[in-house]
Amino acid sequence: MGVKLLTPPSHRKAMAGSNQGGTDQSTMEGEATQSETENNADVTQDNTATDGASLGLSEDDSTESTQQSIRDMLNEDGDGSVFINRDLVEPDTIIDEERIVGRDDQLESVVSFLRPTLQGNRPPNMLLYGPAGTGKSLIIGAVTQQIIELCKSKGESFGVVDINCQPINTLDQAVYELVQTVAKDVGEEVAVPETGVSTKRKYRRLYELINDHYDSVIFILDEIDLLVGRRANDEPAYSKLLYQLSRASNTNEIEGRVSVAALTNDPKFMEDIDGRAESSFNPRDVYFPDYDANQLREILQNRRDAFQPNALSDDVIPLVAAFAAQSHGDARKAIDLFRGAGDLADERGDNNVKEHHVRDSQEEIDKDRSLKLVEGLTTQKKISLYATAAVAHYSKHSGSSVPSPVGFKVYQWVTDELDADQMTRETYVKYVKELSTYGLISTSRKSRGRGGGMYMEFTFTGDPTGIMKRITEDIRLESISEEKELLRTVVNAQLKEFHED
Repeated sequence: MGVKLLTPPSHRKAMAGSNQGGTDQSTMEGEATQSETENNADVTQDNTATDGASLGLSEDDSTESTQQSIRDMLNEDGDGSVFINRDLVEPDTIIDEERIVGRDDQLESVVSFLRPTLQGNRPPNMLLYGPAGTGKSLIIGAVTQQIIELCKSKGESFGVVDINCQPINTLDQAVYELVQTVAKDVGEEVAVPETGVSTKRKYRRLYELINDHYDSVIFILDEIDLLVGRRANDEPAYSKLLYQLSRASNTNEIEGRVSVAALTNDPKFMEDIDGRAESSFNPRDVYFPDYDANQLREILQNRRDAFQPNALSDDVIPLVAAFAAQSHGDARKAIDLFRGAGDLADERGDNNVKEHHVRDSQEEIDKDRSLKLVEGLTTQKKISLYATAAVAHYSKHSGSSVPSPVGFKVYQWVTDELDADQMTRETYVKYVKELSTYGLISTSRKSRGRGGGMYMEFTFTGDPTGIMKRITEDIRLESISEEKELLRTVVNAQLKEFHED
């Protein structure tokens, strides 16, 4: 193709340390005696001496021995790692062309769409879609990295403004994130506050930075479908963002050439886009299908040199590929498992990665996967799940199932507390039943006896407490975690009422 994909230079990572030098002391009030004060002083001096020894401030033999022991431990860990280049098994690492597997058509499409940038023309917008872990970020990242280098060789500046929309809640936050990303890339101050100013002002700062530093720019909006905004009945935030960015060069707000690439697992989000935004965005589609088992194995083989020579037993790569193939061909999960098996070997002081490391790593991943799935749910589904989990968690009967009428009553209470939109009981039940496809809960139909009708019963496959905690990490829902005792009362009152009817 004549396009060589480059591996970017590695970035240094700084570790922030804490201030260990100061000790807060408070004045003791009341009827403290002089002897008590002296005793406290003696304890403080003893503790200070102990702390000083632990920090290596003393020069006695025991401290020197401790220091040497720490150094020995660190050196042993470094020398004994099964990895030689761990970055190769980080899923977001931009790799060179020779390591890309099974994506020739997608690579050629993205290259052809972005080639006009090198010819002084505006490239089309793009919609990259397909299941998770199928190479969307990998391909767009590899191609844009090459364009950066080619433009630089011609004395031009090509900007890549890449954000992930999953943790972003509103249009205003998305625009601020874009400003931050550009400012960091060009070494400028953000120069606009995160809150207290209009979104329009943040757009102006974004365009100002781009006009000052880039000849052309591409906005990469990963997981664009998750940027829905706070209210379900409004135009989705992603629709407004796509409209503004895709028309910015036509309105001369951005002087250079602009392209927008939207990445998603679910292209159906385009059905909810505003007509003006659809017309302005008008993307070229690039579909990314699942990887098959052979492609997954080849992907892992191409990253085998992340490990020391002879560090992998022969059955490791086939087993990792087999596990990933069960997850619908997700290369990201394959690479995560590959890296996790190596990490386990390091933690245990083993010189080789073997089958049992892979199986143990897969078991750990399975434990956390359900919680990660929660992060990508819509706000209404999170509220429905939270209310249902609260019934299971606060019920006086450990491990009890959740009757849908009780779950819905608690859901209504939660939405009132959050001042959120409230769905019907049918929609609530529909949302919770959908979550069974993620393996979070199981469902069954139950009868309340003659004349009592039918209802759904939900049972959690894991601990509902962890699910509740993960849901309240969403800033839109975090306030409900402050009402634990009241929620407990509501749950048990509703359960009592249900069972007495």
